[in-house]
Amino acid sequence: MKTIFTLLLVLMSFTVVGQILTANELLEKTIAYHDPQGNWETFAEEFTVLLETPDKKERKSVITIDLPKQYFNVSTTQDGKVSFREISNANCRFSNEDSTTTETTTSDEACARTVMFKNYYTYLYGLPMKLKDSGTHIDPTVQKKTFKGKEYLVLRVTYDQEVGSDIWQFYFNPNTYAMEVYQFFKGPDEKTGEYILLTDEMTIKGVKMPKDRAWYYNKDDGYLGIDKLVQE
Repeated sequence: MKTIFTLLLVLMSFTVVGQILTANELLEKTIAYHDPQGNWETFAEEFTVLLETPDKKERKSVITIDLPKQYFNVSTTQDGKVSFREISNANCRFSNEDSTTTETTTSDEACARTVMFKNYYTYLYGLPMKLKDSGTHIDPTVQKKTFKGKEYLVLRVTYDQEVGSDIWQFYFNPNTYAMEVYQFFKGPDEKTGEYILLTDEMTIKGVKMPKDRAWYYNKDDGYLGIDKLVQE
C-alpha cells in the first residue's frame, strides 16, 4: 500500500510539473514578471534611447509617455539635427530636421507620422502588457520552440486589420517568464519580417523593460541595428 501511495504522489507531481500553460496563463505570468505592481496602466515617465545602425550616425531619442494624460513626445537628435513630435490629447505638434518651424494641428493626415511614433514606442516598451489591448488575438495554444539554441514558451499573435497586419511571435523564458525575443512576419511567409533579441533589463517606474534590442532580418539574419535604453 505504501508503495502504491508513493507511486501516486510521484505521478501527481509529474502531472503538475508537466502541465502546459494556457496562453492567458502565460501572458499573466510574463506580465507579473515585467510589471509586478501593475504600474503600466498609469505609466508617466521620460527615458532615453540610443539607436546604433550600420553606416549611420547614432540617433538619440528622449521619449516621454504619460498614459493618464494621453501625452507623448519624442525629441530626436542625430548628426547635429534636432526634431520632435508631440501628441497631447487630440493636439499634435511637430518639427522636422530640415525646418526650424513648429506646426500645431489636429489634422489626421498631418499627424499620421506622429501617431505612428507614439504607437511604435508605446507598443514596444509597453510589452508584454500591450498584448491585452483590444484588437489583439492570441493563439490559445502555447508553443514550445528552440530559437538560437535556447528553449522558449511562445505566444503567436495576430491583430484586427485596422490595428496591424503583421503576425507576431513572443518568446518567453520558461523558468522566469521574462520576454527575451520577439519576431514578426509580413503574412504567412516566415522569411519576411524581422526578429529582435532582447538583452539586459532596465526598470523604469516599476516596469522591467529590455535594455538592449538588437534587430535582424528573418530571411538571412542580416543585422539591422540596436537600440539601447540609457540612464542620463
